Amino acid sequence: MADKEPEAPDELADSLNDLFTSLTSMVESELQGTNNILELLEKMNVRVAEEYKGFGDVASGLRVFVERLKNKSGNFDEYVQQIDAIEQQVTEFEAVVSVLDRYVSLLESKVQSLSQHPPP
Repeated sequence: MADKEPEAPDELADSLNDLFTSLTSMVESELQGTNNILELLEKMNVRVAEEYKGFGDVASGLRVFVERLKNKSGNFDEYVQQIDAIEQQVTEFEAVVSVLDRYVSLLESKVQSLSQHPPP
């Protein structure tokens, strides 16, 4: 029996060694998987940052364009006021023309009436 007792601890030690080796391998695999995910995430962040950098350049260009348009539209305010004044004058002129047109029509009808029936 003395021979069997030393073998049992060796088997137990081998089993424990295999267990710890397997656990170590499993933990290393988990850490490697996590590391791979983090590397992928880093690459994705770099890619997205590059893409959004381009959008920032476009946005800056649009801002400058809008400011230029505002400056140009400020120059047109005087012309817009002139156009509004002209439009008002045209409306008033159309009203005068309409009154004159009715008056001319009335005069024409009187002239025709007088030419058909001369006064005695």
